[in-house]
Amino acid sequence: MIFIKNGTINTITNGIIKGDILIEDKKIKAIGENLEIPQDAKVIDAEGNLVFPGFIDAHTHLGLWEDGMGFEGADGNEETDPITPHLNPIDGINPMDNTFKEAREGGITSVCTTPGSANVMGGECIAIKTYGKRIDKMIIKNPVASKIAFGENPKSCYGRDEKMPQTRMAIAALLREHLKKAEEYLEQIELYMEHEDHDKPEYDMKMECLLPVLRGEIPFKVHAHRADDIFTAIRIAKEFDIKLTLDHCTEGHLIADELAEEGYPVIVGPSLSERSKIELRNLTFDTPGILSNEGLQVSLMTDHPVIPVQYLPVCAGIAVKHGMKKEKALEAITINPAKTLGIDERVGSIEIGKDADIVIWDNDPFELQSNVLLTIIDGKIVYEK
Repeated sequence: MIFIKNGTINTITNGIIKGDILIEDKKIKAIGENLEIPQDAKVIDAEGNLVFPGFIDAHTHLGLWEDGMGFEGADGNEETDPITPHLNPIDGINPMDNTFKEAREGGITSVCTTPGSANVMGGECIAIKTYGKRIDKMIIKNPVASKIAFGENPKSCYGRDEKMPQTRMAIAALLREHLKKAEEYLEQIELYMEHEDHDKPEYDMKMECLLPVLRGEIPFKVHAHRADDIFTAIRIAKEFDIKLTLDHCTEGHLIADELAEEGYPVIVGPSLSERSKIELRNLTFDTPGILSNEGLQVSLMTDHPVIPVQYLPVCAGIAVKHGMKKEKALEAITINPAKTLGIDERVGSIEIGKDADIVIWDNDPFELQSNVLLTIIDGKIVYEK
């Protein structure tokens, strides 16, 4: 049991209070002013400090590209087949990687880890905590989405070897082809369930992993930088009546009015990087603020290891400098990614009953000089400065 007292608590969803938090059995048990301190509680005095929910990075490759390693630690892209929806990061993440420790030191308590973008269909995406020795015990939700990719990455990976896809047309065609196959597979399963005399379809792992997408249980997590690729993703989503999150969304500010009409959640970034390829020629930190001001649900991402995950608050601070409202920037690394990933019942804000993922800062987390003093994940102190 942990009792945090006298902190300035930003709950994210219910305003800011000066008061206390009681943590018991990995959960937030009570929030308020002048709460009674249980006799057996560990007391943490947060007087003069700021208390936030643990920050959430909505799009990383944490643990899939290991720190300071080359091929031996690169487990994010299976560049042998452009259609691999059945891959899952749980089998590739190394939670012993040093970057998990750095995430905790930076106040990042949850992330979405996703396969890379070499393939048109890259695999499933999972939400995990940043503390643990065994990945199975770090899972918040698996899967939270299914990764698909447009543009330069799949084109360059396969087109250079004279394989499909070489063009954007081929990327879209491959998506439609396999979504149609998955629809037919689902129809056969439903017929088998409804009629005893109907043959059960032969098991197909790729198709099985697309069923949650077709049923609307999880979205496609769309790697798309350019405006035309974003619109292609939306076009296909409407054809098959499926959900999307628009990740990267580098040219989102150029089509903000159109995206506002569509209303899909957007995950913007990595913005703190160079324009390393053609698709990034319109990269700007203005994007999250413009999209947020249009009423969209905006999350921020580091795309770790593109930007080290611990610098997520820095990215949010720069977004504020470029016109994003501060409260919206905070939401973009807390409750918005939690909602977008479908894990907001557990994380993303300081509320009674939610996971006790709490970070104490000595100052505004958007200021470079600020420090994390204490990080708590699932009610356990996992970092103390």
